[in-house]
This record gives sequence, C-alpha cells and structure tokens, in this order.
Amino acid sequence: MPYPAKTNQVAGPVSSVHTDIMSISFADKILITITQAGCLAQWIHVPLDTTNPTFADQYLPTPSTEDSLLPLPSLTPTTILGSAGSDRETIGQLYATQIASMIASKNPDEKRTVVVGLGLPKVSTDQATFLDLMELVVQCL
Repeated sequence: MPYPAKTNQVAGPVSSVHTDIMSISFADKILITITQAGCLAQWIHVPLDTTNPTFADQYLPTPSTEDSLLPLPSLTPTTILGSAGSDRETIGQLYATQIASMIASKNPDEKRTVVVGLGLPKVSTDQATFLDLMELVVQCL
C-alpha cells in the first residue's frame, strides 16, 4: 500500500444535520468515520475475510438483485468501543455491516477488516436517514 494511506472525505446533510464522513485505506484495515458533532463515541469492526465459513453457509442462497441492498449474511460486526447493549449498538452494527457489504460488493476480493467509527448524537431508525447516510458513504468509498 502506498504511503500515505489513501484518504477520502465527503460532507453533506443527513436529516438536515451536517455530517462528515472520512475513509482511510490502510494496508490491513479500512477505516470509515461518520460524525455529526465532531466526536466519535462508538467503534465497530467487521472482518471481510470469511475464510472460515460455517457448515450452514453453503446452504445460504446467493444474493439476488432484489436482495442487493441487504447486508451480506456472512459478515459479523463486533462493537469494540462504546454503546454496548443498547439501541445505539444495534443501529451502529447495522450501519457497519451495510458499509462493509458495500465495500465487499465494490471489490469482491477485498479481505481487509472494516473499522467504523460513529459519532451520531441521535439514534435514528428512520429509513430516509439510513439511505441518506449510506449515499454519503458511497460517495466517500
């Protein structure tokens, strides 16, 4: 990987709140940060290297175009800092898994771990918020 690490940034409104997104591609990890208040309160990692599939994985259907917006079922997010056992953790893991799925869909040979840092003051389950956020992330990848 070249030095310095490849970095991209975008900013835009998500539910009328200014949102900053940054991606940094390291040799071993892809770091994505999403902030609305300039702080990070939650960190989640999602390994893309699923070299040890379970026996049941061979029976999972391959994603169809209808399911292409759903996160890949083989990805397992883990909260590494902040928000354990809360709605915030669930939403954070959903965001991290969706972002990792978008990265894996863009490059199926990608094996690095995706680390997502979130600084969202308000937890929202609103579909428009989710889609606006993911649209900004796609612009940053």
